[in-house]
Amino acid sequence: MPIVIAGSTGLVGTALTSAFESDGHEVIEINRSVVNLLDLKATKAFIKKVRPNLVVDAAAKVGGIGANNSTPVEFLSDNIRIQGNLMEAAHEAEVQKFVFLGSSCIYPRDCVQPIKEEFLMTGPLESTNSAYAIAKIAGIELVNSYRKEFGARWISLMPTNLYGKRDNFNLDTAHVLPALIRRFIEAVETGTREVTLWGSGLPRREFLHVEDLAKAILLTSSKYDSTMHLNIGTGKDITIKELALMIAKLAGFEGQIMWDKSRPDGTPQKVLDVSRIKALGWEPTITLESGIASTIAWYKEASARGGVRK
Repeated sequence: MPIVIAGSTGLVGTALTSAFESDGHEVIEINRSVVNLLDLKATKAFIKKVRPNLVVDAAAKVGGIGANNSTPVEFLSDNIRIQGNLMEAAHEAEVQKFVFLGSSCIYPRDCVQPIKEEFLMTGPLESTNSAYAIAKIAGIELVNSYRKEFGARWISLMPTNLYGKRDNFNLDTAHVLPALIRRFIEAVETGTREVTLWGSGLPRREFLHVEDLAKAILLTSSKYDSTMHLNIGTGKDITIKELALMIAKLAGFEGQIMWDKSRPDGTPQKVLDVSRIKALGWEPTITLESGIASTIAWYKEASARGGVRK
């Protein structure tokens, strides 16, 4: 039976498609041109037709601090509808396994570090992306509700900040790492000697290459079965300032980096406890520096042929 990957053209979806196909699986991709997941009737018809034994939900409305903060209605309502429609369709089609992908932003803003899965809902959320976080928390609850009421063997995975090939480099909606890549590469190309970045540069963040995530999902889709959502990350963090310096160096930028402290920093620190996923036999293999270098190389090549989301 086939595997359905929802959100197949995105950063995560493309990596998942490659990983599952390389492992010998038949993959059926869902993107906006195939079916609109905001349309319940169309979603049900599609899943009923293909009858997969696994659905991986990598479809979501995503973005950085600016996008989350300015359009919270869309981040809350669209994501709840997408995941709810897909789960309802999967349930009616008697899909055996469903993997719901959330986000590390589900945890409290001032959470104890590193963040264990048990720390969910132990404090207030970060206000700049609380709408998105609540949608993802609702997704976890819906997965566990299907488990409780219908005995479904569905699971929820919570990745840390992701990056890699085919990321979103639109400066209005991108997350911090791809946005920094674009800023520094364009500065080099235009001869700009000064780049101003949001915030203080002091918050600490954890970053995982999307290909390492794909391997984790491949493993957990067959070996993990629990109501407890599962953290996926490196367990190591870095300040945004250190990240910017690393990207600037790899991009060849030799100018000055300025910080606009009037802009929000977001959560002070966010690094996941990944002991549960590592106990299953998974380890990340791509270092941050090598991963950024390969992403920069891809960005330059894709940008030259007009294949970058800007």
